[in-house]
Amino acid sequence: MDLYIEALGFTATIVTPIFFIVFLGYLLRRLGIIDTGFVNISSRLVFTVTLPALVFMSIAQMDFHAVFNPGQLSYVIIGTLISYALIWWLAARWIDSPADLGAFIQGSFRSNYGIIGLAVSFNLFGQSGLAQASLLLALVIPMYNVLAIICLTFPLRSSQSISLWSTLAEVAKNPLILAVVLALPISYFGIKLPDVVATTGRYFANLTLPLALLAIGGTLNMKSLRDSSRQAFWATSTKLIFLPLVLTFGAWLVGFRGQDLTVMMILFACPTAAASFVMAKTMGANAQLTANIILTTTLGSVLTLSLAIYIASLLGWV
Repeated sequence: MDLYIEALGFTATIVTPIFFIVFLGYLLRRLGIIDTGFVNISSRLVFTVTLPALVFMSIAQMDFHAVFNPGQLSYVIIGTLISYALIWWLAARWIDSPADLGAFIQGSFRSNYGIIGLAVSFNLFGQSGLAQASLLLALVIPMYNVLAIICLTFPLRSSQSISLWSTLAEVAKNPLILAVVLALPISYFGIKLPDVVATTGRYFANLTLPLALLAIGGTLNMKSLRDSSRQAFWATSTKLIFLPLVLTFGAWLVGFRGQDLTVMMILFACPTAAASFVMAKTMGANAQLTANIILTTTLGSVLTLSLAIYIASLLGWV
């Protein structure tokens, strides 16, 4: 029990600041200090500038060859793609609105691994865990963004009868995709960024989370939380319970053990990424539903992620 309390306290320490900044955004909106214009402008700024900078810096400064694990990366890719397709197929059976469908799919699969996952991995395994988690982050950042763009774009475009080529063109010119394309060769060939570029990039990247969380808080209202409670509940249950259980058990069956298995479990068990809100709002999906999912998964992860770490400790993975 002491081990569980320790895991609970550590997870709460990571998650609580996120919740407080969201609450601050909600409070500032209620006080009239920020308004809809701020939410729209900050969301656009994050989507077109600061989030691409974060993606670029995360990948470009990654030592690609040092921690390359093809087996682990392959499982994460295959597991994510299968679960993504299954979530989409099941959600399409009962969600009629294209805007709601895209928001639900993204909220159900996309993890906040860069904020929570790295911190938890470092706490459990030190520098080796951080290095392994960083490589997974370099993989999931482009993968999550591509999959998010697809699920946010295709339902809306199909409802508007826009051609497949125009949709693919929109995906290809997305700022996040361009950031990935530019950063991957730099990471692969070990090119060192000039100090001025690296420092400027970090400044922009560091703006991403606070701006996104304030915008989420500025969008929240209790009525919408009640109205979307069914979809938010199932997205939260999928993100925090079903996916971690199924994908972690699958990784164990395949043969992963110890640190490799635990780092993947953390990836699957993290709450929905705050960047999901910015993408949903900018691309025309249901940003309010996305904000609700981020809030409920972030709060719920204090219990579920702590329990996952506790079970991993009991099983000797940690």
